[in-house]
Amino acid sequence: MARKSRAVITEQKQTRFRVWRIAIYIRLSREDSRSYDESESVTNQRAIIEQHIASFSDGDEYIIVREYVDDGISGTTDDERDSFQEMLTDIKNGRVNCVIVKDLARSFRNYSDQGYYLDDWFPRYNVRFISLFHQPLDSYKEPRNMRSIAVPIQGVMNENHCAETSDKVREVFDMKRRNGEHIGSFAPFGYLKHPEDNNALVIDEPAAAVVRDIFNMFLDGMSKNAIVHTLNEHGVLCPSAYKREVQKLKYTQPSLDPTKTPLWTSTSVAGILNNRMYCGDMVQGRWRVKSYKVHVQERVPEDEWYIVENTHEPIIDRATFEKVQTLLKKDTRTGPQQKKLYLFSGFLRCADCGKAMARSQVKGTVYYFCRTYKDQSKTACTKHSIKHNRLEAAVLYAVQQQVYLAVHYSNTIANINKAPLMKSQSAKLANALEQKQRELVKIARYKQAVWQDWKDGEISHIEYRHMKEDYDRQTAELQQIVETLEKAELEKGIDTENPFLATFRQYQNIEKLTRDILIELVECIKIHENGNISVKFRFADELRRIIEFIEVNTHENTV
Repeated sequence: MARKSRAVITEQKQTRFRVWRIAIYIRLSREDSRSYDESESVTNQRAIIEQHIASFSDGDEYIIVREYVDDGISGTTDDERDSFQEMLTDIKNGRVNCVIVKDLARSFRNYSDQGYYLDDWFPRYNVRFISLFHQPLDSYKEPRNMRSIAVPIQGVMNENHCAETSDKVREVFDMKRRNGEHIGSFAPFGYLKHPEDNNALVIDEPAAAVVRDIFNMFLDGMSKNAIVHTLNEHGVLCPSAYKREVQKLKYTQPSLDPTKTPLWTSTSVAGILNNRMYCGDMVQGRWRVKSYKVHVQERVPEDEWYIVENTHEPIIDRATFEKVQTLLKKDTRTGPQQKKLYLFSGFLRCADCGKAMARSQVKGTVYYFCRTYKDQSKTACTKHSIKHNRLEAAVLYAVQQQVYLAVHYSNTIANINKAPLMKSQSAKLANALEQKQRELVKIARYKQAVWQDWKDGEISHIEYRHMKEDYDRQTAELQQIVETLEKAELEKGIDTENPFLATFRQYQNIEKLTRDILIELVECIKIHENGNISVKFRFADELRRIIEFIEVNTHENTV
């Protein structure tokens, strides 16, 4: 009886089979999508794996539970692969006990991850792992192969391949950035990608009109929050909503609820006001990933950005853009229920502690006083109080005096430049400078004509770029010559169209202060404890040179 029993038991052991609940894992990287190797496609990876499953004839039962596909995702980290994470969850829940991949590179491009999952994680959950090519592996049928030195070597080779590919891709992108070619997935709000050149930008007029409105509202004295409320109240789509709803782009922001239409925020308005792209300059490389293995974005210092000027048609002229940048640096706030900034908002400073002045209204009279005195300690600084009406009158008078000086200096310089000696000294320089400036203007016209030819389809974008690069080179050389000549000429004379003189002369008939005038002429206003003020005007260096020039030449004429 015992013998027969043992024989039956032996026979039962020999006929026992296992049920394998299979997860097919497929990954297609961005590199694979650009490759002509059809074997790496999702369709062919699936076909190869399914053919291998069909070839099993060991009596076990093989059931494909699910196919997990990460399309266009790097294999250097498992955290960003959604399907890979879903597969791990199904393994933990007991739905899967066998994973099949085409090769190790499909599942891992990170050497440390490969070792962790093959040596620790999969064995812990009793998962059979099968890789078909480049070190064929089957942890159930050939467990010794899992310990082969060839497996970690293959992992190192896969990771090294990924690192080299990352370096090559980065080099190509950096070259495009240096050439002023746009490489982003989406064009900035206000622009579209050129239909014939994915690296060029053209204006998207409906969105560009919104950009212009934002700049105009800000210059008109509206705060960023007031601009936000105005845009949202009028139903103007914010950049992310515009990309999705109007341009029909697959644009997503992880922080936003996809079921709700996003709104304008002060951050999005500030981003537009600060963006040099709108004055025609290509600005790229403001963010970068830490490495090919750590896919975390980090901010890049501004001096490392890739900035190429005049690469596309501007939405905002450069003078307006620079004026906005000056305003953004000031502490500009609005009062409760106010949409527009106060006249002196952002301009007033305490002459002693340097802090901004606070504004207060008492029985209809507006006062300014030191914020340190108000918010911190009455012993840290004094009140520095001044009435608004008195301050406005004093600043207006200071501006009028500066305008008077500009007119007076213009007349004096004009007389000095008429002197025979001065004319003789500067004639040669002036002629040379004028000639080079004419050449610059001519090249600028040629560049504009070439750009128009490209836009009209008369030349290709490659031809346009080659011609533009040649004109840019000529422009750079001429600008260097012009700078040298201008420096030499300024040592001998100053023209009446000097920036200080020209800017202040346009306000000869000023009778009332406006915020536009302050923005144009004033850097800051300091309030002293005794009620006096000191106004720091823009173009201070130019004014000093003018005074020195007049003193030197007046002294020479007197002698």
